[in-house]
Amino acid sequence: MAGAKNHDYHILPPDIVPLLGAIAGLTFTSGMVLFMHDMGGWPFVLGLGIALLIATFFLWFSKVVNEAQTGSHTPVVQLHMRYGMILFIASEVMFFVGWFWAWFDFSLFPSQLSDVIGGTFPPTAIEAVMDPFDLPLLNTLILLCSGTTVTWAHHSLIHGDRDGLKKGLWITIALGALFSAIQAYEYAHAPFDFGGNTYSSAFYMATGFHGFHVLVGTIFLIVCLRRTYLGHFTPRQHFGFEAAAWYWHFVDVVWLFLFIVVYVWGGWGAEIH
Repeated sequence: MAGAKNHDYHILPPDIVPLLGAIAGLTFTSGMVLFMHDMGGWPFVLGLGIALLIATFFLWFSKVVNEAQTGSHTPVVQLHMRYGMILFIASEVMFFVGWFWAWFDFSLFPSQLSDVIGGTFPPTAIEAVMDPFDLPLLNTLILLCSGTTVTWAHHSLIHGDRDGLKKGLWITIALGALFSAIQAYEYAHAPFDFGGNTYSSAFYMATGFHGFHVLVGTIFLIVCLRRTYLGHFTPRQHFGFEAAAWYWHFVDVVWLFLFIVVYVWGGWGAEIH
């Protein structure tokens, strides 16, 4: 028959969502520019951009979920989706490498910025640093525990234990939310503000972007929990959950490096807040 499908690939039909995503990205970035330059109208433009981005994400992921449920994600398609997720995580790794590179450059060669930071690291403007073995250590333990619970959920899914899958996801989501709450509390009581010197800028950018990734990962897991209750995942086909678990483990590993490099080593010998 003409037009009959005789291959394992999934050919996407024409859709308006990519165009909506492009408009959303342009609107959001324009709103951010207006906000940073304190120009009029930025609340409306930025709010519209955020709303369009949320709509794009919802529509796009809804279509992907529907494709998975209708059998469009064949083994070949799933293999390529795995490649895509691996490349995405690799790009995220390089994103954080940039912040670690900046941190090492500032800390190992403070004499290059002697006019700015006084030739020492942490800079002389930093009167005290956060105690790494207080809230940061607690958050480390929380993320390590969340890595075990998401692995428990994955193991339960593979072996057909729906109850274990739900419990593992619930606990992981709760731990992710607790991590975000503790980090927000830590920021609110930090002994230094954002900007002003290399230490505080690099600290907030590195840990802040990680916190954003924890928030995104928590949303991924909430979507997986919803799909679990809808009966979407099976022991043989559950890449949506697997991708979320990969992302969560990536977030765990990045935090371990942040804890050791930024909190412990980066503030070694300085006054503790």
